[in-house]
Amino acid sequence: MITFSEVSVTYDGAPAPTLAGVDLTVPEGELCLLVGPSGVGKSTLLGTVSGLVPHFTGGTLRGRVTVAGRDTRTHRPRELADVVGTVGQDPLAHFVTGTVEDELAYGMESLGLPPATMRRRVEETLDLLGLAELRARSIDALSGGQQQRVAIGSVLTTHPRVLVLDEPTSALDPAAAEEVLAVLQRLVHDLGTTVLLAEHRLERVVQFADQVLLLPAPGEPPVLGEPAEVMGRSPVHPPVVALGRLAGWEPPPLTVREARRRAAPLTRRLAGAAPALREPAGQRGAPEAAVPELATVRKLSVRRGRAEVLHGVDLRLRRGEAVALMGRNGAGKSTLLRAVLGMHTPAAGSVTLTGLDGPPHRTRPARLLRHVGLVPQDPRDLLFAETVAAECAAADADADAQPGTCRALVSRLLAGVPGGAHPRDLSEGQRLTLALAVVLTAAPPLLLLDEPTRGLDYAAKARLARVLRDLADDGHGVVLATHDVELAAEIADRVVVLAEGEVVADGPTAEVVVASPSFAPQVTKVLGAPWLTPGQVRSALGGGPTAADTPGEDVPGDGVRAEAGP
Repeated sequence: MITFSEVSVTYDGAPAPTLAGVDLTVPEGELCLLVGPSGVGKSTLLGTVSGLVPHFTGGTLRGRVTVAGRDTRTHRPRELADVVGTVGQDPLAHFVTGTVEDELAYGMESLGLPPATMRRRVEETLDLLGLAELRARSIDALSGGQQQRVAIGSVLTTHPRVLVLDEPTSALDPAAAEEVLAVLQRLVHDLGTTVLLAEHRLERVVQFADQVLLLPAPGEPPVLGEPAEVMGRSPVHPPVVALGRLAGWEPPPLTVREARRRAAPLTRRLAGAAPALREPAGQRGAPEAAVPELATVRKLSVRRGRAEVLHGVDLRLRRGEAVALMGRNGAGKSTLLRAVLGMHTPAAGSVTLTGLDGPPHRTRPARLLRHVGLVPQDPRDLLFAETVAAECAAADADADAQPGTCRALVSRLLAGVPGGAHPRDLSEGQRLTLALAVVLTAAPPLLLLDEPTRGLDYAAKARLARVLRDLADDGHGVVLATHDVELAAEIADRVVVLAEGEVVADGPTAEVVVASPSFAPQVTKVLGAPWLTPGQVRSALGGGPTAADTPGEDVPGDGVRAEAGP
């Protein structure tokens, strides 16, 4: 169905090919998972299948890519639209219309399908992806995860023979991700659809794959093979594979069920041991009542239009504590973060930030940024300058910081971010680093992050986790809204779960995630409480702590220090 013949791609001005030596075939009716570290060319390879590379992106494509017999060098994306359906990393870039139902119908209208067929397929897709209640909603009013489901649905309605998906579950909660992957598996098994899918959260998808295509490093030829075989050598792998490597299991397990069947000897080795529990920096040796609070939310309700998005929320955020805010898509996580930042006016209740005389929504932004900072779901929302250097200079000026403060933070967070590059040309990890540095330049005592791991591989997540832990240890409060249960297990001292705009759980991470089948990390599902991460198991087995508990590459690097503000 998809054939690559000696394919390489070199972008204009690049010293070396981004892709090289791609010579393989993806058979019809299979789900092929594309994996590899950030920056190795996964999105480029996907683009060669849809025709976006080189017709839209530019650069030079050598060799030949054929899809259902059509050469993508001579067929532009619009000439492949009836065969290839594509969903990129950014759902917002995908949308053309204003409402959910119109977006699902748009692709079929472009192909000239009969109205009766369009109506039937829209209804089928609404049910498949759990979007029926949202059919008349404005796309702008949806959560990030809901938008991602709409983007996937708008491609499914055209019934393409090939689906190309770039990070399709990155903004979805665990249950919604399972639903989407189950739909993809049904398309493969029942309709013979060929699916080529790139994903960093391998713990969600590797068990669904028929084959895994590994890009080991930029410019290196890919490796195509059975999932267990490729995962055994891949530099990026899910926690259950990391656990299998620690236990010496060959081949490594790909699912929790496989690992649990083989876990008895490992469980005996861990008998009597317990992971070291981290006490939040602001609470060491102090009773809870004496720990300084950075923000207090009391009986908060927020309305957006006619909908009450938050209802009666109580929350206390303390110095030196990392809090993971979790819950299904549309539960109100992003709204709560924005309310703390003052972007929403409460319909009832209040938000209080320590050191501010009035509520956040009535405070000037210049004063507010010294007390709280938010890194949004899309870091580009914070980035307006033409270069990284100009963005850093603007951040220094806004925060009245010494010139070079922001640039130094960027370098300490992630080396190699070019100062002359436009922010839109950076990788997802580099953009997140820049946005985080911009916020940290003002040294706010409270840092809020909304889905910070979208587009990040395991090594990049490990670096981010280390940075956030360092900030918490220095006395900052850190709150991250996330669907990434593995990240929450690794860095959060406390987990708060929202449902339908209300807090339904609030407690220590080990208690909350263990009690929930949806939010339990893979290691917990295999070994049971109190084990949360492969790093804890490694330490208990005598391997010693590593730079990060996150599976994948162990990447050395300095932490970051930013003195907490007032």
